[in-house]
Amino acid sequence: MIVSSALRSGFTRGVVALCCALPLAASAPATIAQELPTLGDADREELPPLLERKVGEEIMHEIRRDPDYIDDAPLLEYLNRLGTTLVDAKPEVRGEANYEFSFFALRDPTLNAFALPGGFIAVHSALVLAAQSESELAGVLGHEIGHVAQRHIARMLGQQRQDSVIPLAALALAMLAARSSPDAAGALMLGGQGLAIQRQLSFSRDAEREADRVGLQIMASAGYDTSGMISFFGRLQKATRVYRDVPAFLQNHPMTTERIADIQARTASLPYKQHIDSVDFRLIRARLRVLQDSGTQGMHDAAIFFDDQLEQNPRSETAASKYGLAFIALKKGEYDSARVLLQEARRAADAEPRPANTEPSYGAILDSLAIDIELAAGRTAGAVKLAAAAHEKFPISRGIARQYAECLMADGRDNEAVIYLRDQAQLYRQEPQVRDLLAKAYAAEGKQALQHLALAESYALNGGLLLALEQLSLARKAPDASFYDNAEIDARERDYKQQWNDLQEDQKKSKK
Repeated sequence: MIVSSALRSGFTRGVVALCCALPLAASAPATIAQELPTLGDADREELPPLLERKVGEEIMHEIRRDPDYIDDAPLLEYLNRLGTTLVDAKPEVRGEANYEFSFFALRDPTLNAFALPGGFIAVHSALVLAAQSESELAGVLGHEIGHVAQRHIARMLGQQRQDSVIPLAALALAMLAARSSPDAAGALMLGGQGLAIQRQLSFSRDAEREADRVGLQIMASAGYDTSGMISFFGRLQKATRVYRDVPAFLQNHPMTTERIADIQARTASLPYKQHIDSVDFRLIRARLRVLQDSGTQGMHDAAIFFDDQLEQNPRSETAASKYGLAFIALKKGEYDSARVLLQEARRAADAEPRPANTEPSYGAILDSLAIDIELAAGRTAGAVKLAAAAHEKFPISRGIARQYAECLMADGRDNEAVIYLRDQAQLYRQEPQVRDLLAKAYAAEGKQALQHLALAESYALNGGLLLALEQLSLARKAPDASFYDNAEIDARERDYKQQWNDLQEDQKKSKK
């Protein structure tokens, strides 16, 4: 089921309420504790960590199919790099389950961010663009990490139901939509659950204070300026005095004067740490400004914004503005102009100050765009050369790794692409995009059975078990299916059918 735009809108605006839904008995101490607060462990009627992760994955299957999910490798890699830096600075936030946090963005004009069960954290595109420093964005992510670390979502879901994954995922979707789209939420809820959920969603103050406290600890440990949390939250609160509409973030994270004073008191006890914004932060904001609206008017408005930035702040914004204009030129098919603008962006980025003894990471963002420009211009040999060099320079960049495969195929080197992608598929077993590219490479070579088998693996990783089984059936019927192919098909079929039967069994249990 793809989340409808109405439900998705409610989903993204209401999701944070789930994180802070329970009335918590304890209040925050006057100073930041040396360790994480224990308030989140007080209530043991919570969803088991492994089941919580499965619920989060079920919801993510729906979100990834939504057109407003921004499936952009440079953006995702930046958000996860920033988020991982925060988590690694305070490893205990991973908890007993050793959460693998995952960060992503949704195309949405409202200022919001939210956490899902199991460590999935989202930010709206508008919120990233509204952040005036990397520390402000880190403050928002730290706050959401705090909700996950203190298991606010798990305790809410655990009180509702603990016997099944599917009903829990459906219940979570309903809870997330309940605040701003009652009709959509009602379609997902049964009996009196809706009223009970609505009542619980109003108890949020203590959970928000706790998430603030954890977020500040994380920011301080990671070396970010903790005043960034105050400046961003305070700016949002001031906006409510000027505009009638309350920012979505404040609707779901009620910001009282007492709460801001509490954050200020905690920050005052911490040593000041100046944090220099990374070039990556400004480049990604420029990229996101274009991705947020790639229509004709959207790109026109973005170009005006970048031109204004160049005029008003040429020293600090040249790299980001030139990069944004290069991205727009690529989308408009003006490849020569895109190359020139990107070269200017690279020179400006290289000239910017950065923390001592650190290697620049923005090169992957610039190289990725350079590869896209060469590919779009039909300069496939040049694209392969650029991608190979970038892949060697940034071996952990999954986006560039996939671009290298795309370049090989565009240059007609399908056999090389197959060999490379099969190795990648073994190394990154949970990455459906690699299977999609492998299926494309097999198709170019006319290997039908292997093409359908790769697609089956991709569908299964994305939660589409029935679609995966259909692809296995097509693979078995392919004229080139070998004995070894059929053995692999049979093994996959048994595995997917077992997974499907387990899900059906969960549904039956939930109806008893």
